[in-house]
Amino acid sequence: MTGRGDVPATAPAPAPAPAAARRRGRPPRTESADTRDRILAAAREEFSERGYEKTSVRGIAKAAGVDSALVHHYFGTKEQVFEAAIEVAFAPALTLRDAALAGPLADVGERMTRLLFGLWENPVTRTPLLAIIRSAVNNDTAAAALRRLVSTQLLRRVAGELQAEDAELRAELAAAQLVGTAMLRYVIKVEPLASADVEQIIARLAPVVQAHLTGD
Repeated sequence: MTGRGDVPATAPAPAPAPAAARRRGRPPRTESADTRDRILAAAREEFSERGYEKTSVRGIAKAAGVDSALVHHYFGTKEQVFEAAIEVAFAPALTLRDAALAGPLADVGERMTRLLFGLWENPVTRTPLLAIIRSAVNNDTAAAALRRLVSTQLLRRVAGELQAEDAELRAELAAAQLVGTAMLRYVIKVEPLASADVEQIIARLAPVVQAHLTGD
């Protein structure tokens, strides 16, 4: 009991309420963009080194230094991670697509061929393209993801510029010519194509691409 001259004891301050536990796998909003980019970078590396079949969401998460739940939160399934990764890796090709279509159609084959092989000749842009092609060749799911990207982002845009009833077929044949040659040179490395001077390849291939797009 407190005496008349005693100072009343101060009641202890209540302990601060514990901060709400962060939901597993979800970073603060300020970290979201950086985390997403880190996951995509890790996914591109994993798909490039291991291929689609041997790459797992858990492996991507480990390489990115995050929880698997975070990968699912941002992207969903492994197929969706792959689609997001190849869309980023394919972005330079889409940018060059617009550059190739900016000029007259009379020499679009030359521009497309030169710009595309410029990507393949550059080690920085060649590495992610190799990862895409290798995964698509070895796995039907990866191939379907690549087809969707090429069809919606590349071929339809090119076909839309052509004045022909069979514009989509023309665009697909031109793409097949370019992608097939790139596969033989950079993936399968068939000689003498693999070691031929790139200017020689462009000189021979560009007229064929032009014929597919605008020829009679």
